Amino acid sequence: MSSAALFTQTATERVHIGTAAAEAVVDEARRNEASRVFLVVSATLDRQTDEIARIREALGERYAGHHAGIAPHGPRADVLAATAAAREADADLLVSVGGGSVTDATKVLALCLRHDITRHEDFDAFRMYVDDAGQVVMPEFDGPDVRVVCVPTTLSGGEFNPLSGVTDERARLKQGYQHRRMAPVAVILDPAVTVHTPEWLWLSTGVRSLDHAMETLGSFHSNEFCDGIAANALAALGEGLRRVKADPDDLGGRLKCQVGAWESMIPVVAGVPMGLSHATGHALGGTFDVPHGHTSCVMAPYALAFNAEVNGERQQRISAALGDPARPASELADALIRALGMPRTLGEVGVGEADLERLAEAVLHDIWARTNPRPVASAEDVIPFLRMAL
Repeated sequence: MSSAALFTQTATERVHIGTAAAEAVVDEARRNEASRVFLVVSATLDRQTDEIARIREALGERYAGHHAGIAPHGPRADVLAATAAAREADADLLVSVGGGSVTDATKVLALCLRHDITRHEDFDAFRMYVDDAGQVVMPEFDGPDVRVVCVPTTLSGGEFNPLSGVTDERARLKQGYQHRRMAPVAVILDPAVTVHTPEWLWLSTGVRSLDHAMETLGSFHSNEFCDGIAANALAALGEGLRRVKADPDDLGGRLKCQVGAWESMIPVVAGVPMGLSHATGHALGGTFDVPHGHTSCVMAPYALAFNAEVNGERQQRISAALGDPARPASELADALIRALGMPRTLGEVGVGEADLERLAEAVLHDIWARTNPRPVASAEDVIPFLRMAL
């Protein structure tokens, strides 16, 4: 770990902690002087609860419309449909209410409005990619002028990140888009809205945030500040996830999870790169349709074990944050994930030996494959890691 560091701030200005979503959304509409507020929401929340109706009613004349139905991993077609609806509504503020796919789609929607993206191929000029030399290429472009407010209902933490993932369903690859102003102007952490989230989704995305913190503490690119935040995130998430598993109505436990997820994202948005667990997670999601949270449930402990020969000393802080400094971090992560009832093998999420070559190639296309602590440069380097998870 270098003693020198650069901490990069995002364009997020406010985080509402524990405030009712409808109240906080209205506050943000006023602060942003918005008169045409467009909602992008979870279809389940829209159909089966009154949460969206409460926000709509609280906005009153400021409400301009809403779109429900973003599929997992945000296919380009779904983002285009939501963009068309927001454009028709003449939106001047976007509000996402839902999980990670809804959040990411809304942030990219703002980019689509700014650059008049209307066709599948229009996305290509803005996506990040890895070139033949293994370098991440980040296109330069103007950021959105219509801002976003996020009300997350899961724990993947993307609402704090200017980086968003959307899937090219034709190539079956999840791809990244990043600009400082793609970060929302505000995030609203309302634990009461999250009681509708299915248990498996809440807990698995919580493990996703655990993975942010564990890959931070394992990274040679981290620093003292980010290490401290990541260790606190691990402790908060470890406690909060166990509490919610025991009592789904524990709003204090849910809020602890939400704050832990926020803390886990601070190093990521500050510039600490992730590693193989996240790279494989993106490939499993975009190429094999594995749920976002389940990817970390399966891969995170194996990534810790795979990397331990090069960053074992740094992993000691992970063990300490998870409550037992004497045990390997991979074992402690495995035990916690199993206690939450989550899948722990590729086979449990529908991926087998015959898929490994295709999966390894997809991993290498991800922006975080080349920043893993133990270097990987080819599919042959990745496949032994993937076999650990069969």
